[in-house]
Amino acid sequence: MNDRHLNFADRCITELDNALKVVAARSRAQRAVPAGNGDSELQEADQALVAGLMRVNHSGEIAAQALYRGQALVARDPELRAHLLAAADDEHDHLAWCQQRTEELGGATSKLAPVWYAGSFAIGMAAGLAGDKVSLGFLAETEKQVSDHLAGHLQRLPAEDHASRAIIEQMRDDEIRHGDSAIAQGGAPLPEVAKNSMRMVAKIMTSVSYRL
Repeated sequence: MNDRHLNFADRCITELDNALKVVAARSRAQRAVPAGNGDSELQEADQALVAGLMRVNHSGEIAAQALYRGQALVARDPELRAHLLAAADDEHDHLAWCQQRTEELGGATSKLAPVWYAGSFAIGMAAGLAGDKVSLGFLAETEKQVSDHLAGHLQRLPAEDHASRAIIEQMRDDEIRHGDSAIAQGGAPLPEVAKNSMRMVAKIMTSVSYRL
């Protein structure tokens, strides 16, 4: 059933179902995994490094799913809700790609996925309740910080790891597109204190998820 025809209680049930699928089930992408140009075998230390980076990215995509779906749940404008859910669909592709690449490298995804999802969903709802322009501004700032984070990962990747590079480059391009779209739709700039708080929360999550 189209989301437009669901009442709030129905959408809450849908979100609970989605949360369980994201944190407990294997993710499936709608788009094919971006292809690299043939990898050389990674050294053990490099393999561990990249597995950790991809675990961080997977955790970030768990959070992004929850943020956007939390915002969508309380969005006043049906068009904004549809935009947020479409962005969440792209993030679900990223989630699946990161999960697959982490496992290819012999790693595992974060054990704290339910924590990342629940906390981010609450933050997304708070942003959405602040109003649609603030919600769009929050989306734009989130995507800016994520694209900056991914650019940092690209610098840390071993030169021969073309598979991970292709995935992260596509993710970065999608994040930039989401952010530009949010600004074009009238997203309000966030105050510096909000931006700094977002960076602090993201730093905690990335530090912890790299290890757990």
